[in-house]
Amino acid sequence: MTGVPPDGARADALTGDAPDAAGTIRIAGVIKWFDVTRGFGFAVADDPAIGDVLVHFSVLQPHGRRSLPEGARIESLAVQRGRGFQAREITAIDLSDAVPEPPPRRARDGDRVDPATLVDAAGPFEPVAVKWFNRLKGYGFLIRAADGADVFVHMETLRRGGIVVVEPDQRLSARVVEGQKGPLAVAVAPGGGMQE
Repeated sequence: MTGVPPDGARADALTGDAPDAAGTIRIAGVIKWFDVTRGFGFAVADDPAIGDVLVHFSVLQPHGRRSLPEGARIESLAVQRGRGFQAREITAIDLSDAVPEPPPRRARDGDRVDPATLVDAAGPFEPVAVKWFNRLKGYGFLIRAADGADVFVHMETLRRGGIVVVEPDQRLSARVVEGQKGPLAVAVAPGGGMQE
């Protein structure tokens, strides 16, 4: 099993529909990955015959969570779906062996670069599309139409452009500069066409 539901089964797999209780089994395992943006991940079951178990964020909500870190141990009630098992209910979560999430890094003076100060060095507006954006962390990535390269974008840059909410594949225009860690959007505007 690859860990990604097939296109036709994905909507069914992610809805959390309650199946017949007779088809429910107890499965324990360890989270191998969880995509916060897409709202699901997979656990490797202790029993190798079971394979991966789909874990949708909706079954984590009763535990006050929307995601789980890699290495978290879960116990679940799961049901067989078209291409594997899906957790219907999480009965226990153990984070003692989970990979710790790094604490937010505090910028030292000189570490933080204000993209607005780099506008003069940026090229003209060019078409881009939203790859993903995490509102909680305040940043994400755009994809350049010209070469498909990833471009980092900060929430403040979007706000300066009058953009409050973005969705994956949304078309925008951006002025890009080569930053210390790669391409950086320093100005963003609505629409995928060229801006003046």
